[in-house]
Amino acid sequence: MASMAKLDRRRLRDEIHALYRTDHAELGAAGTAGLLERGRQWDLAPVLAARGVVVFPHARVRDCGHQIAAAVHACLDSGADRVLVLSVLHAASDELEEARVRVAAGEDPARFPIWGIQGPGLPGREEWRQDHALMSFRHFFASEVQRRGARGPEVIERYPYLAGGHPDRLPGIEEVARLAEEAVVIATTDPFHHGLGYGDGPEQSLSPEAGGRELARRAIEEGIAILEGGDYPEYNAHCVVAKSDGRDVGQVFRFLRGPLRGRILDLVTSDTSAIYHQPAPTWVAGALVAWQPGGAPNSPDRPERAALE
Repeated sequence: MASMAKLDRRRLRDEIHALYRTDHAELGAAGTAGLLERGRQWDLAPVLAARGVVVFPHARVRDCGHQIAAAVHACLDSGADRVLVLSVLHAASDELEEARVRVAAGEDPARFPIWGIQGPGLPGREEWRQDHALMSFRHFFASEVQRRGARGPEVIERYPYLAGGHPDRLPGIEEVARLAEEAVVIATTDPFHHGLGYGDGPEQSLSPEAGGRELARRAIEEGIAILEGGDYPEYNAHCVVAKSDGRDVGQVFRFLRGPLRGRILDLVTSDTSAIYHQPAPTWVAGALVAWQPGGAPNSPDRPERAALE
């Protein structure tokens, strides 16, 4: 992925923040309300009430805003007093990227200061404050709470980093597990990145319309199957190949909730060639995925939530 290594990551972070603010401003109240209405085509509150997980993307709102809205409705309609949101922490610095690459290659994540879980109210590092992954979720959540004229549930954000196939070892996982006991759990990931801007060669780079969408669906379904089985190291490896940013988030929610069955409800693609200043095809796939309780338990060497009790 030579092209990714040359990124000015801090500049990219700032440009994405500016772009998302512009997207939200251009939506306005009417556009936001329209996407919130589109999100009502799915009733996902029962998934959360049953201690499942709803996963939504964080690509551009023009492409996936209705999926984010579906997650917002699920939270509000579930009747929960607390929502735990597990978010991607993007590698917005060379330090974070190097740690991620080295852990994927087999190094112990405990060697890196960034190892652990960040979020509001927690001591320690605060890279989460500059991340864009929940900007659109916050936008839609605040808008829908205001539209309903009711007080929404407490929302707690947590950002795991460097699970490395062992989410049970993450510093801070005990606190997150306690929160999850009395909260519904949602998560955001963009599970497939593809094309020239993400280091794929010209011969391997497909546009969504020319086989790329099918490629994305197969890759996402493969990741779902691996996570259903609770094979965290294999899932971590899968995310490297699929260029999924959900490697940490996926491991954590599967660890917290135990056996789950995942299903893609909606799949979209979002062109990111302008964001990365790269030629097309450069794009990301966003998926709305419902994770229902059930499925095969982990093997003894792959722990679940009960290991903390």
